[in-house]
Amino acid sequence: MQTTIDTTVAFEGVGLHLGQPMSVIVRPAPADHGIVFRRTDVEASKADVPALWHRVTVSPLNTRIQNAAGTSVSTIEHIMAALAGCGLHNALIEVTGPEVPILDGSAAQFVEGFLRAGIRHLNAPLRVIEVRKSVVVKVGDAQARLDTADTLHIRFEIDFTDRAIGHQKKTLNMSNGAFVRELSNSRTFCRSSDVDAMRAQGLGLGGTLENAVVVDGADVLSPGGLRHKDEAVRHKMLDALGDLYTAGAPILGCYTGSKAGHAVTNALLRALFADPDAWGWRDADVAITARLPGVGLRWTDLPVVA
Repeated sequence: MQTTIDTTVAFEGVGLHLGQPMSVIVRPAPADHGIVFRRTDVEASKADVPALWHRVTVSPLNTRIQNAAGTSVSTIEHIMAALAGCGLHNALIEVTGPEVPILDGSAAQFVEGFLRAGIRHLNAPLRVIEVRKSVVVKVGDAQARLDTADTLHIRFEIDFTDRAIGHQKKTLNMSNGAFVRELSNSRTFCRSSDVDAMRAQGLGLGGTLENAVVVDGADVLSPGGLRHKDEAVRHKMLDALGDLYTAGAPILGCYTGSKAGHAVTNALLRALFADPDAWGWRDADVAITARLPGVGLRWTDLPVVA
């Protein structure tokens, strides 16, 4: 059955790219509401932006959604990953500005907030999206694909010249609490050489060594170093889960990304939904539900974040 959070939960921080204070209030929502962002700083008739794949607009470094009135919300990928990983299907997310706060650069604080709020089961059946045929997209040397599977798997591979990152790959079955245990505390990352370039474009203004992993060659500049040896690829998997959740429902399928980013994953969803033979709705029976992200999640699944 469908779920929502049991009580309202709030988060405060700065936007990674705009550098402005932002706050988010996540409220329970009824069945079939889905995930909807509401800008509290614009008039009510233009405020709501559904977190859906066809609302995603081109954005180089994050996932941005926009409604027909032009209202947008950026950097939704981490909170979307937390919602997906906790098995939450309905929520109203009020945002005080155009960007979700970056917090510590991971999804861990969102997950902790949701677990503290509790999860409420709604008296409504859940439908999932079943991948029925392989779909592949390529953009330059980046590639993403979806293949058939009985639950969501994520495979990712990255390759950077900086030795602090280098070549990394990882595969996870996302059932139950795997996202929370394995990915939720992995932070966004960038190379030191990219920071000035981003700021010259008016981006990354809220980035610090406390909310992103910054590397320079073989060195990790962020205090405390890495949370995982392969934190970079884990964060790319976190991003992928959040971006896939803009499908509007949990996906049964295997996602494989190679050097892929937000735009490539969105292009993959567009390719999937453009082919009626490649996907279909399926009722989530007991067996399917037992394999979904977040089902059986326990407080002890949340990793300790120093």
